[in-house]
Amino acid sequence: MVKDKSIAIKKAAQAQSRATPTTPATTVVQPVSTTFHELQSAINTTFKDYFRNLTPRTKLIDLFLLFLVLLGVLQFIYVLLIGNFPFNAFLGGFISCVGQFVLLVSLRLQINDETKEGQVEGEEDSKIFKFISPERSFGDFIFASLILHFIVIHFIN
Repeated sequence: MVKDKSIAIKKAAQAQSRATPTTPATTVVQPVSTTFHELQSAINTTFKDYFRNLTPRTKLIDLFLLFLVLLGVLQFIYVLLIGNFPFNAFLGGFISCVGQFVLLVSLRLQINDETKEGQVEGEEDSKIFKFISPERSFGDFIFASLILHFIVIHFIN
């Protein structure tokens, strides 16, 4: 009886192995150097396209955006390492960086000539901010920045 049971188990195992054939999974593994080369090529193409196509005004806005990000990160690192004794001063400075960043991004979107609703061929007049002139955008930016810094100065006290 035990012998018949072991034979039945072997037959069941063989039947199961025949029913579901195992095929080794084929995965293509690229060398790390190829992936790194593709990444480097993509970054180089992006930088070349960025410097070739953007206006100096947009590059200046992007440089100021980078400065605001670095300033916010520097303030955050200072609070982590040194401490946050005047916490309202840290909050005021950090909120000032974040708020100015948001205002500057909205200015960049309004000034950028390539900001369109839908990229449909043949549609030339589909700009999102077609009724807002760059001068008006800059005036709104200055006004909102003054309000932001007025609030931050009163928050610091």
